[in-house]
Amino acid sequence: MTTIVVPYHQDERLPASSLPDDGTVVLDAELPDGDIWQRLAALDEQVARAVAASGPVPAVISGDCLIALGVVAGVQRTGVEPAIVWFDAHGDVHTLDTTTSGYLGGLALRLVLGAHPELIADRLGLRPLAERDALLVGARDLDPAEVDYLALAEIRRCGVEQVNADVLPDGPLVLHVDVDVIDSAELPGLRFPVSGGPSAAAVVAAARRVLDTGRVVAVDIACPWHPGDRGQNEARASLLTRITDSRLRDWGP
Repeated sequence: MTTIVVPYHQDERLPASSLPDDGTVVLDAELPDGDIWQRLAALDEQVARAVAASGPVPAVISGDCLIALGVVAGVQRTGVEPAIVWFDAHGDVHTLDTTTSGYLGGLALRLVLGAHPELIADRLGLRPLAERDALLVGARDLDPAEVDYLALAEIRRCGVEQVNADVLPDGPLVLHVDVDVIDSAELPGLRFPVSGGPSAAAVVAAARRVLDTGRVVAVDIACPWHPGDRGQNEARASLLTRITDSRLRDWGP
C-alpha cells in the first residue's frame, strides 16, 4: 500500500510532526497565488496525480477532508468509478449558501457529490458521485441545514458499529475516515471535537470490515487536529498505523 502524506490543512502547510513524514510520497506543494479555491484545486490536482500513479489501494493522510476530492479524482483517472464510505463526526454536506461557520471542510462531501463543481471538481475533471453511492458513518454533529438536506437525500447513513457489507454501496469503494469521528475524550487536540462518539478501537474495527470486502480502491484519512505534544503525536501515529497497517497492502478489488 502506497502512503501519500499531504501535510496541509486546506492551503496551509502544517508544522513538522503534525502528520507522519515517513510516507512513500510526501507532497510539499507550491500553491499558486489566487483565491482559496484556486489553491485548493492545485493541491487536489497533485493529490489526484499521486493517487493515479500509486498502484493499488493507496492510503492518503492529510489535515482535512477537502483532499478527498483529489483522491476520488485520482481513482477515476485509473478508469474506476468508486462509491464512497465517509466516516465523520460531522455531515460535511453544507454548501456555500448554507454554511454558518464558513469552514470550507464542512462542504467536502457535498462537493464530492456535485455541489459547486466550478470550485474544484471541474478543474480536476472529477465526475461527481451520486448520493446513493455515499454512506455517511458516525455523523452526530449536524447543523439544521444539514439535517434538512440529509432527510431528503439518497445518502445512506449508519453508526460505526452498524458498518458491515450489507450497508455499503455497491462497487469499488473509497474509504474516507475523518479521525474526529472518534470520541473527543479519547483523541484530544482535534480542531472540531465532538463528544459522545465511538472509541478508536471501534472505528478501526469498522474500517477493517470495509477493507475486508476487498472492494476498497483507496483509503483517505483526514486528521484535522492541532499540533500536539510528544505523547499526543505518538498516540496519533499509532492510530494511523492501525488504520493503514501494511498487512492491508494486498487488499483490493
